[in-house]
This record gives sequence, C-alpha cells and structure tokens, in this order.
Amino acid sequence: MKINENLAYNVKAIKAITSSDDLIFFEFLMGDKIAVAVYVDSITDKETMGLELISPLRKQNPDYSVKKLAKCVNLANVSTSQSINECVDEILAGKTVVLFDGKTTALCADLKKFEVRAIAEPPTGLSIKGPRNGFNESIKSNLSLLRRYLKSPDLKVENFQKGKYTKTDISLVYIDGIVRDELVNKIRKKLQKIDIDGIPDSSYVAKILNERKTSLFKQSGSTERPDVLMERLLEGRVGIIVDGSPFVITLPYIMLEDLQASEDYYISPYRANLVRTLRIIAILFSIFLPGVFVAVQLFHLQLIPLNFLLTIVNSIKEIPLSPSVEMFFVLMIFEILNETSVRMPKYVGMALAVVGALVLGETAVNAGIVSTPAILIMALSGISIYAIPELVETTSVLRLVCLIVAGSLGAYGIILFVAFVICYLCSMDNYGVPYTAPYSPFIANDMQDSIFMNNVIGMTKRPEAFGSPNKRRQNFKND
Repeated sequence: MKINENLAYNVKAIKAITSSDDLIFFEFLMGDKIAVAVYVDSITDKETMGLELISPLRKQNPDYSVKKLAKCVNLANVSTSQSINECVDEILAGKTVVLFDGKTTALCADLKKFEVRAIAEPPTGLSIKGPRNGFNESIKSNLSLLRRYLKSPDLKVENFQKGKYTKTDISLVYIDGIVRDELVNKIRKKLQKIDIDGIPDSSYVAKILNERKTSLFKQSGSTERPDVLMERLLEGRVGIIVDGSPFVITLPYIMLEDLQASEDYYISPYRANLVRTLRIIAILFSIFLPGVFVAVQLFHLQLIPLNFLLTIVNSIKEIPLSPSVEMFFVLMIFEILNETSVRMPKYVGMALAVVGALVLGETAVNAGIVSTPAILIMALSGISIYAIPELVETTSVLRLVCLIVAGSLGAYGIILFVAFVICYLCSMDNYGVPYTAPYSPFIANDMQDSIFMNNVIGMTKRPEAFGSPNKRRQNFKND
C-alpha cells in the first residue's frame, strides 16, 4: 500500500493495520502544515526524538522534499519509505516514522531504546583466568564485543530477519579467507529458508540448522564468551548470533569441543591436560557407573573384591527391590530433586535440594527401601554429570539406557551399548566435518588440541578437520 498525500488517510491506514494502545501518533507543526510522528511508546527514546528529530523538523520549510528534510535531522540512521506496510514494519522494529501532509514519502529514524542487561561475566563457562565479559540479549552489543576482539576487515557479518511475528534479527559471522565458502553458502541457504512464527532463542535456530533432526547428540556448539567465539572463527567455523539470546551458535561442531574449556588456553598445558583427563573420567562415571554396579550385582559377583562384596551383601540383605529396580528408583528420585530445585524459586529450590536429598536419602536407607551403596553410586554419578554441563542432556539419557541394558544383559549388554554408540558417532558428520575428529578419521595435526593439548605457541596450524583454505595461524620462532 502506497503512502497517500492525504495525511489523515495515512494515519488511518496505519491504525487499521496495527491498533495498539502503546502506538503513539504525535502531531506537530512545520510552518503552516501538520506532520505526525508515529512510534511505539515502550521501545522509543523519546528524549532523543524530541531533541534530534522533532525540533529540527519544526524549523524547516514544509515545502522541502523528504530527502532534503532527512539531511536536516541530527541522526545517523535515517531513511525514507513510500510504503505504508514498510512503515508499519519499521515502527514495530522500534523506529520512528514521520508522515508529512501533502507528501507521498515518509521519514524513518532509528530511535529504538531497549532495556539491555549489562555486559558481565557469563554464568556458564566461568574461568579464573581470561576475559570476564560475556554476551547478553542484545545483538548489537554482541556484535560490538566480537568487533572488539576481531578488528580485521575480513570479519564479515550477514544479517537476516526471521519469524513471521517476532521478526528476529539474526547475524551470520565468519572470517573471509579462513572459512570454507561451501560451509558459509550451505548455512546461508538454511537461514534464508527459515519460515517460523517466532524465534525466542538461538536454540530454535540451532535445531533448524541440525543436519540430523532426530539425533540424541549435539550438532551445534554454543558459547556465551566472545573470546571463545573468536577462537572458533579463527579455526574456520562460523557463528550465528540471534537477537534476544546470549548464546551464540557455532558450526561445525565436533564431539570433543565441549571437552575444551576456555580456561585451558590461559593456564599451563600440564594443568589443562590433567583437568581434561578428569572431565573424561567424570563423564564416564556419570554414564556407566550405575549400570556397571547393577550388572556386577546381578551377573558378575566374582568381579567384586571379597571385603567390598561383604559390605554390599550386608547392606542389601533386607532390601525388597532388585538391584536394577533399586538403582532406577534412586535415579528417578535424583532427577525429580534436580528438576524441582531448578523450577522452584531460587532460595526455596536450594533448601529443597539440601533437605530433600538428606531427608529422602536418610529415610529411604533407614526404611530399608534402598541401600547405602546405591545412594553413593548415584550421588557420584549425579555429581560427575555436571563436569561438562553442555552434555548433561545427552549423558542423562545415555545413563538411563545404559542402566536398562546392564540390568537386562549385564556386562555383555554394556559392551554392545558402547559398541553401538561408538559406531553411530563414527558414522556422523557435521557440515562435512567428521563428528569424532581427530580420532576417526585420524588427523595427526589436530591431535595437538584433542583430549591432550600441546602448548598454545606450538599450535602453528589450524585444525585440518574444518578444511580452512588458510592453513597456518602463527609463525613462532624460538629465540
């Protein structure tokens, strides 16, 4: 719908498209003619609008063209439009649209002002050493943080707007000359094809970009730290920043990515390797410990040392439940306590977690419903699962499956379960990158930053798994 010379008609047309109480129509005089500024009250900087937009326009000749009037405004982001629908979109995006009597063109000024959370250390990915700033929910703030780290003209930003009703801003970021062109083209096409009512968080976009929609395992990385995003871009990956979300998506994703914490690169490689080893042990404990304990009790008592066996026998002799049912019951209680502590108000949730764990655990043992070893095993598994928080969703499901298989088939079931998971992971790829790189297939160069890492100054080449055309990232000469 085109803008009409009749100002009253244009105002009526905008009200017909979007009638809302927070949509303001502010009339002011330009000489002997009337102009109307249209804006959304809750997301507009009214003080700046009055000083930098309305006040200069009042002093201008109403016979000037809109393009000439735009040059008289003391604002940087000023544009013009000749469409009513386009004006409505601009207004709902936070801009102020000025309609003039007798003109078929409107002036659009970017005066939006959203309440933004201050830049602070992210709650996830905490580190003792390294930067303390993190992304927030503003896409402009997040891009500014990234630009602060990457001052290169090769950093490219491509903007999209998706969501039928939310019209969420999405930015695809990458470093030209380091990333593969095929990767950028493939992700760009997927972003262009997004057709959805709304995007409240980056996780929606991540699910759309996943190549295996039904897979249990993660297929996209995420970070709240600009230094981590910078490092991944320098490896030849891309980032997707979504307005309204502090989590930035990174692609392609490999299985070992979440094993690598940002602090590993700021501390001694010896300490980093020790911590990475502990993370691997913790994740193995979280998945297999309950299942192995049940399998040994049901099928392989000969594997338990005699003194420990006597302790277990004494603790379970009056337990009415079988080992597998007992462990499943303890797992269910743990998951319920975990879920309620997260969903309830903060302080009530903390009290519930402590009291619930102590009271329920102690009472269940005294009542003879569960044994002390079962509580101990599940507590160790429950603590270990949070050694890598990004994998909690996957490992919690794998732990349950392992428990069921172990209770049914014993150690043979666990071996089959492990073989199936390994074969499945080795068959996966993520945007042309092997999911289990650099181990399957074996990539010698990428072993410098796998489970064990070399010194940072020794990583002279980029990871080959991501196929970057620019292989070398540093030239270090030992003086």
